[in-house]
Amino acid sequence: MEVVHLNQKQLAARWRRSEACLERWRCEGISPKFMKLTGRVVYQMVDIEAYEESCLQVSTTQPAGVAANAS
Repeated sequence: MEVVHLNQKQLAARWRRSEACLERWRCEGISPKFMKLTGRVVYQMVDIEAYEESCLQVSTTQPAGVAANAS
């Protein structure tokens, strides 16, 4: 299985956010897991998808960070 990575620019385009937003999220510790490879920030697709899954909501009144299937 090949490991797929996105760089900061690619992830910003995927989420329609600025690269500065992703940089801020990394500093605040609220971004997906990332790696620094030879000075470049990259995100593994598996971590991006896990982060997106953790953001799923079933209601607008659901507290942030609570899984949709939590009881």
